[in-house]
Amino acid sequence: MSYLNELKERVFRQNLELVKQKLVVLTWGNVSAIDRESGLLVIKPSGVDYSAMAADDMVVVDLDGNRVEGRLNPSSDTPTHIELYKAFPDIGGVVHTHSLNATSFAQAGKSITAYGTTHADCFYGDVPCARALTKDEIENEYEKNTGKVIIETFMDLDYMAIPAVLVKNHGPFTWGKTPEKAVENAVTLEAVAEMAIKTAVINQTVQRVDQYLLDKHYFRKHGKNAYYGQGENK
Repeated sequence: MSYLNELKERVFRQNLELVKQKLVVLTWGNVSAIDRESGLLVIKPSGVDYSAMAADDMVVVDLDGNRVEGRLNPSSDTPTHIELYKAFPDIGGVVHTHSLNATSFAQAGKSITAYGTTHADCFYGDVPCARALTKDEIENEYEKNTGKVIIETFMDLDYMAIPAVLVKNHGPFTWGKTPEKAVENAVTLEAVAEMAIKTAVINQTVQRVDQYLLDKHYFRKHGKNAYYGQGENK
């Protein structure tokens, strides 16, 4: 099996994982992955029901958005994914969903505050909500401009330390070194979004987690001194 065919299979399986994890309903979501060597990316076809998809239905496009392989049209969000791959060289997978709780924050135009250690285990700080797109940005190359607004949001943020964003009035995007990690981050994002909503309901004066506790939990799982789990050589 060629690497590109292997990538199609992985992207297909991770799209199905979104359904399994209850992050999508109907056809509202997509996973992509990039082969950095060839500059080609694989993404879910547009508007195709998950239950009817096969690995061969995944669409291959180049970084100009040209379809290279596949009989179906790629996801309408493909230009957003392309912009992220161009701007974030360390990522290998991108996920977009309309998951209930994370999308609620996006629609409210609110970042997800880091209230505790569950959040800190994955995201080194609040998950930001991007600014609203302008009328012109929406009417001209909307999906491409969505990517550009995400990139703008991370001008002063580490995109690998906070591998997620909320697009105002739209929904969440996550990413990772692999499509599998990008989906894992989407699962985590939805969980911490739900926790944040419930936390604020229980205690309306709740404060952000202390920085030293956030540091402890993030860096015990990430970075050169991480000690959580078994490690590569254990």
